[in-house]
Amino acid sequence: MNPTGATNKRAAVLPFPGVLWGRYPEQRPSVQAWLPEGRYRRKFVPAASPIRADAGPAFATRLARLRAGLARRQLTDALIAESFALIAECFERELGMTPFETQFVAARILLDNRLAEMATGEGKSIAAVIAAATAALAGVPVHVITANDYLAARDAAAMRAVYAALGLRVGVVTQELDAGQRRAAYACDITYCTAKELVFDYLRDSLSRRGRGSELEQRAARLETLAGAAQDAPLVLRGLCMAIIDEADSILIDEAKVPLILSQAHGNPGQRGFYEYALRVAGTLAAGLDYRFEPERHAAQLTPAGRAKLGPEGGGARNWRHREESVCLALAALHKLQRDRDYLVRDGRVLIIEPTTGRIAPGRAWSQGLQQLVELKEGCAPSAQPVTVAQITYQRFFPRYLRLAGLSGTATEARAELRAVYGLDVVRVPLRTPSRRVLLAPRLYVRSDARWDAVVARAAQLQRDGRPVLIGTGSVGESEQLSRRLEAAAVSHVVLNARHDAHEARIIAEAGRQGRVTVATNMAGRGTDIALGPGVAERGGLHVLLCQHNASRRIDRQFLGRCARRGEPGSGEILLAFDALPVPAWAIAWLQRVWRTPQAVLPHWPARWMVAIAAWLEDRRHRAQRRALCAEDAEIERRLGPQGYSS
Repeated sequence: MNPTGATNKRAAVLPFPGVLWGRYPEQRPSVQAWLPEGRYRRKFVPAASPIRADAGPAFATRLARLRAGLARRQLTDALIAESFALIAECFERELGMTPFETQFVAARILLDNRLAEMATGEGKSIAAVIAAATAALAGVPVHVITANDYLAARDAAAMRAVYAALGLRVGVVTQELDAGQRRAAYACDITYCTAKELVFDYLRDSLSRRGRGSELEQRAARLETLAGAAQDAPLVLRGLCMAIIDEADSILIDEAKVPLILSQAHGNPGQRGFYEYALRVAGTLAAGLDYRFEPERHAAQLTPAGRAKLGPEGGGARNWRHREESVCLALAALHKLQRDRDYLVRDGRVLIIEPTTGRIAPGRAWSQGLQQLVELKEGCAPSAQPVTVAQITYQRFFPRYLRLAGLSGTATEARAELRAVYGLDVVRVPLRTPSRRVLLAPRLYVRSDARWDAVVARAAQLQRDGRPVLIGTGSVGESEQLSRRLEAAAVSHVVLNARHDAHEARIIAEAGRQGRVTVATNMAGRGTDIALGPGVAERGGLHVLLCQHNASRRIDRQFLGRCARRGEPGSGEILLAFDALPVPAWAIAWLQRVWRTPQAVLPHWPARWMVAIAAWLEDRRHRAQRRALCAEDAEIERRLGPQGYSS
């Protein structure tokens, strides 16, 4: 058996640091760009394991017996059933609750190295605890990966008593921790963290491990000295044994369009003048005449007329290709990247906004000088240009886990890509109670102004009816523009976007109160339940107004899923503007000529058709970006080899 080789069934023998798996267990995926998207095979949903606790032996005796059995054997059905029973007893004793049967079904799917699709509000966090605790009792280090630092700290704190009752230690990794604190957190049986923090810790470990020789040479050295581990520079992680990814589709699909790059600052006093030259030249170029943007890549390309305006040795750069590439980046900084949509300016710094979540991406910067160009554009002092020392993509990182599983409320639409890239089959978990969600027909307005007027009128009506309203917008700028319209109409409301991320939990906790109107970007879509206030259910529950075009219907489902959770009443609808959809300009002009009335609303059937086509085109473009990124990453590893590649 080859512990480090890729197999169809992940880690048939439970992986943990030791003689068999080595000090730093991980799986080396084969070097390939994109696996073929084979036909999806629907898997049988396993029945929930028995959760009724045996009233015979004492809890401590049963726990010791379970640990001994797991240490000698694999995760058999009998051992999983006993583990589930003990965990259910811990939940009841420590938190006064008993997990639902569907949560045990989801946990069983996770232990089978698959992705469980659970509807929003069905308790994915509890299912992750059950699966993580079972694996940890078997000695497997588990990483529970969440969307942000707040959720990681919240979930770890909420479940610490359950883990402690089972004799398990839980750690949390957040951005502000130093290397020693991170090492201590990863040394726990179960570690809660975000995907980005985990990947960057892995890359730092890779730099430390590079040059120590192959894995076989490292094992031989340790066996010879019996103290080799203590002589090495300390690593932060203990390998990649098992990961459970919450909101897996968001991390594995939506956030997998850019590589994660570990860099070091590299100062160059003359670089600022060159960036200023590039911005100055870019400001003189005319769209269509001197340059054009490639829609599939969102990158600028100069025409012969535009190249003629570069001038000889501009900005001190002798290489004409370097000058052209820098001016193309400057065009993107000037015309493609928009303040309050793609980034914020706070305290003299440019902070990138994660497009899929609407949250600030701490520590992230654009590469190849784009960050410095945007900083100069906004009048900020340019930061030192980083030099890449290691990089990897999510598509190449997560398959390195010996056991990989995940949870999501919306994964079915991406099941082919999840299976092809990460080897994860998607299994749906049935609803605990029938859904009472009412989805109204989408409305597509010819012009954006008409759409926003309709949103304000709808919010005002629902507020008068005593129902809470959650309005989803596409950017910080849109949320603030709508806020001004609501203020003018005397509609009281609160705003949740990247400017108010510190108050996210409080704003969402109050979003279900009677008559509350909350304007939010995508950041309100994941991770936190909106509890209905007194009397709200009788009035129809939370109403969601989705006013943004998303790249996938899966993302629409995420936001609309904020209402009518756990069998509660609720409703939602989509209101879009045709001139804000990613359709050709000629189509917008034609439609505006046909429907001359400013408040025109398209009939239902063309509205549904146009929204579906726009979503399909956008999803195809993003899928192509992920495929190209994966191919590029695989090619780098193929050329440099595992030891030369920073992974």
